[in-house]
Amino acid sequence: MEKAETGVGLIQRHFPSMSPNQTRQWEALEGLYRDWNSRINLISRKDLDGLYEKHVLHSLSIAAAFDLKAGMQILDLGTGGGFPGIPLAIFFPKVRFHLIDGIGKKIAAVRAIGHSLGLHNLSAEQIRAEEIRGRRFDCVVSRAVAPLRELWDWSLPLLRTRPLTAPCGLICLKGGDLSEELVSCSVQPRLIPINQLFEEAYFREKYVVYASRQSRSKAQPA
Repeated sequence: MEKAETGVGLIQRHFPSMSPNQTRQWEALEGLYRDWNSRINLISRKDLDGLYEKHVLHSLSIAAAFDLKAGMQILDLGTGGGFPGIPLAIFFPKVRFHLIDGIGKKIAAVRAIGHSLGLHNLSAEQIRAEEIRGRRFDCVVSRAVAPLRELWDWSLPLLRTRPLTAPCGLICLKGGDLSEELVSCSVQPRLIPINQLFEEAYFREKYVVYASRQSRSKAQPA
């Protein structure tokens, strides 16, 4: 029972309506990450035993908060070891995900993991957000790679002015005291406490943060 609750069973408990192919993909994740983590440091080695809670389920808090529609184009900014992009690509097979990071070894691993999982809706590129030209996305997702102000400034030029559907903006995963980040950001985002989505103690003081063009801009000082 304990193994199920810390592995694929944890995902199945929160998201019971999964196809056989998705179940196969969830089951394959641990072996793929253990293999790649033995070669390069994709995720913290001390967190590897908690892969399904600390990385997969954490990423899927976005899926619990938002329904991404078929045909949407999503950018995973600073994907690192493939989070939240890979779990979201498994969960939303009809949504396109483009994962970027500045570290080539991590992007090579992410591509290989995506290929092994049969994720035809996933692509990966070694590039920084500010270097992207000629592409626009419905949403940018990210997991605590930079302060909220920087994430919003990087994301805004990459967002479609006429998105396919809502949500349309920046969706990022953050934790801890966000008061300083919220004060310095030029918009007022929506905060969704993850412990309202999942009851596990790990998600206390963790949030899904959503900012869009429609988020109320803060008044600028005179």
